[in-house]
Amino acid sequence: FGIGFDQLLMVESSSYKGVDFRYVIFNADGSEVSQCGNGARCFALYIQKKNLSYKNPLSVETNTGIMVLTVNNDNSVRVEMGKPNFLPSIIPLKTNEESNEYLVEGFKVGSLSIGNPHAVLILDDISDIDSTALKIQSSNDFPEGVNVGFMKVISKDEIQLRVVERGVGETLACGSGACAAVIHGIRLGLLNSKVKVRLNGGNAMVEYDGKKVYLTGPGEFVYEGSINLRSAPS
Repeated sequence: FGIGFDQLLMVESSSYKGVDFRYVIFNADGSEVSQCGNGARCFALYIQKKNLSYKNPLSVETNTGIMVLTVNNDNSVRVEMGKPNFLPSIIPLKTNEESNEYLVEGFKVGSLSIGNPHAVLILDDISDIDSTALKIQSSNDFPEGVNVGFMKVISKDEIQLRVVERGVGETLACGSGACAAVIHGIRLGLLNSKVKVRLNGGNAMVEYDGKKVYLTGPGEFVYEGSINLRSAPS
């Protein structure tokens, strides 16, 4: 994929007893976010590669709670993403009452938080999404912005997904976006509890038991470099 990043991930010591690390995430625009499922997989593999811990699974602290990361024998990583929240006040989404779907800028969307806010649209064609994503992300209904997922249902066990992330733009893959899309599809009765998610950057598996959601997928080491932060422009 070349040099660059969608998210900058920082490995820090946890402030909680019994928790292995703190997982800190910044978007490419410098804004800090509370959740990144794909990043969590890379986080676990990096810790393993650098021999920072020999524990498996790992528990990591985030701004929204504790995540559990398990490296599988095939080097894929299973991430316990926690419990989704559907309360508009938590997402946050400006609306009077909770619903499975909302009308935002004329578009029907599902909305939930998995440590970060998501809006999910179900479409038959997800080839042209830019203008719709811009309208939803610019809406006053989402005061803290929103990640917008465009889902095409292939079967009850498989979907195709594109995600435009706040502070980043469209990414090749979005783990929390994959979870949000599958959860929304399950709530509408369109999907089973274990779903393959096809993203432009690869495939992931999402499982939702009605309480916690799990994301499983691979990670790949691309390059290693260093930067002198003292000489970086302010």
